Amino acid sequence: MRRLLPLALLWPGLALAQPPELPLPDGAVRTAGILREADAYALPTGPARDGPPPAMQLQGDVRIEAWRIADAPDPARILAPIRAALERAGFEILLDCAAEGCGGFDFRYGTEVLPPPEMHVDLGAFRALSARRDEPAGAVAVSALASRAGPSAFLQLATVTPGGEAMPVTAPAAARPDIPAPDGLAGALMRDGHVVLDGIDFAPGSAELRVAEIPALDALAAWLAADPSRRLVLVGHTDMTGPLDANIALSRRRAEAVRRRLTEAGIAPARLEAHGAGWLAPRAPNATAEGRAANRRVEAVVPGG
Repeated sequence: MRRLLPLALLWPGLALAQPPELPLPDGAVRTAGILREADAYALPTGPARDGPPPAMQLQGDVRIEAWRIADAPDPARILAPIRAALERAGFEILLDCAAEGCGGFDFRYGTEVLPPPEMHVDLGAFRALSARRDEPAGAVAVSALASRAGPSAFLQLATVTPGGEAMPVTAPAAARPDIPAPDGLAGALMRDGHVVLDGIDFAPGSAELRVAEIPALDALAAWLAADPSRRLVLVGHTDMTGPLDANIALSRRRAEAVRRRLTEAGIAPARLEAHGAGWLAPRAPNATAEGRAANRRVEAVVPGG
């Protein structure tokens, strides 16, 4: 049976290769942490080009943590000291890119990222870093992802180490930042740059909006109409049924259905992009009908400028 333990009790128990101590920005507050025993991790090694980024498949104990930084430093400033620490520790830098240079949407949704509110990624304001060091016990790898999100910044660190006696772990509730509830959909967009559009109902395998009146889309149209400079990226998602390519196509059609509804409400098509992530970013387990229904959704993302 898997147990939940504090991270401080677990990481010293890794008997073999260890990642280096990595510097965190002042005021960083951990929002989440998981530790998966003897698992797989796809370490991104290059920018995404018309699909998920190229990746190195690694096996070992996978640790993923996220932090929130209140004063929103630039993502490049967050990762610069981490890169320097890795280079001092003898790591080879495999990837160091920013936003569109990483592949934008395709990189974000083709890379393992903790879900909101623990981690937020602005498609136009993030930076990614990957590094690896070979050791007798196996490869030690680090993947770092930093992004702005409204008034805050977020940092995710994923490390892979061979061997050890690690157990799954979640950060204690007290370690999570006190994030105030947003004032409706507009507040969520302004605070987080991202929101799930509630009330959108898709049948399995369908991209047809089954509900005529969707208050979330009315609110979204009003938010866009209030400022002609505002733009949105609509991201469709599916449950984990069927092959990935087919689900990416389906999820894009779902985003296009929402885009059409917004254009019918008077929003210029040029202000809206539609993309599909398939089942790469679930927000609920796919083992139940309720979880699969929650994963069939569309999200609105404010692109970075």
